[in-house]
Amino acid sequence: LILISSCRTLTSYIKMFGATRVALARGKGKTVPIKLLSTAGTGYFYTTRKNVAKMTHKLQKMKYDPVVRKHVLFSEAKIK
Repeated sequence: LILISSCRTLTSYIKMFGATRVALARGKGKTVPIKLLSTAGTGYFYTTRKNVAKMTHKLQKMKYDPVVRKHVLFSEAKIK
């Protein structure tokens, strides 16, 4: 691990040591944002993230719906 001093910027570090930007870049994330919509028909929803590589099915969770003041089933819907 090499620490960069506060007076040097990342571009000057790259020029000095010959590192490329490709080596310093991160990979893309595999999660996508989804909306969990209440099946009670109230329109209340939660937002969360889902790993599409590991979870291919639609996500369903029992969560609290404050409109009906009960725990109800929330199903996955796309965020528009």
